[in-house]
Amino acid sequence: MPSIRPTMLSRTIASQLRIAAARPVAAPVLRSAFSTGASRWSSPTPVPPPQQPTPGSSKQPVAASHAEPAAGGAKQQNRTQAGPFTLKAGALFVATGVGLWFYFQAEKDKVRERKRMETAAARVGRPKIGGPFLLTDQDGKPFGDKDLLGKWSMVYFGFTNCPDICPEELDKMTVVVDSISDSHKTDILPVFITCDPARDDVAAVKTYVKDFHPALVGLTGTYDDVKKTCKAYRVYFSTPPNTKPGDDYLVDHSIFFYLMDPTGKFVDAFGRSMGAQDVANKVRGYLDEWNEFGGKGSWSDAPSA
Repeated sequence: MPSIRPTMLSRTIASQLRIAAARPVAAPVLRSAFSTGASRWSSPTPVPPPQQPTPGSSKQPVAASHAEPAAGGAKQQNRTQAGPFTLKAGALFVATGVGLWFYFQAEKDKVRERKRMETAAARVGRPKIGGPFLLTDQDGKPFGDKDLLGKWSMVYFGFTNCPDICPEELDKMTVVVDSISDSHKTDILPVFITCDPARDDVAAVKTYVKDFHPALVGLTGTYDDVKKTCKAYRVYFSTPPNTKPGDDYLVDHSIFFYLMDPTGKFVDAFGRSMGAQDVANKVRGYLDEWNEFGGKGSWSDAPSA
């Protein structure tokens, strides 16, 4: 077998030489074939075995040299996962947050107070409505301005023989009072004051107020006392001259009901043009303002005209 292989190799080389002589452009092919054939019979290059450390030598195997970087990388990863958060940093973060909260609360209170003062300043010339009075309620007991303190109240002036306007306004006031009681859990005291004392005695007032809100207080008195009360609330009223208690007549009077705060200050007046829902919404706004500023509203500091 060894004697045949050189002959076959020589024949292959000779054949390739002849092809190369006939076609010069195939020289690269010849070199490639020659190298392929030669490498086919060449022996593989031996791979040296890995070096073993000699006894007593300070050198370590190559594989061992890679262990230290791996351990260092694990430590670095642990530090990265832990992050820079410490107990001191946490305390500083909480203290900063609390300080910012108090700061913004103080600024918010300043803005609210400034807004309230601006609104009060815009109400310069506010009419002075309300004041001292003393009348008699439907049960024959004295009732005056002191009895209105400490509670919200709505005051309406009319007369029991009014055919339509007074009942309509008292019905509207009843709706507002019930609506505020439901939404704000605040009881507004409704008050009816007659401006026709000649016919509206205690018995007539008691019969009349039964048709409206159960908490409605009906007030009457002498002509002078009623006139003084109407003047305090700036209510206009007029009866025909030379009238008698049994006469059938109408009383001309202002058609408003007034919202008074727990300190006896006038807040707002509502006429016939406003519906019950509109009035209730405005009253809610006043109550929210009162609660927000701790028992004070924009009307509280407004000067009276």
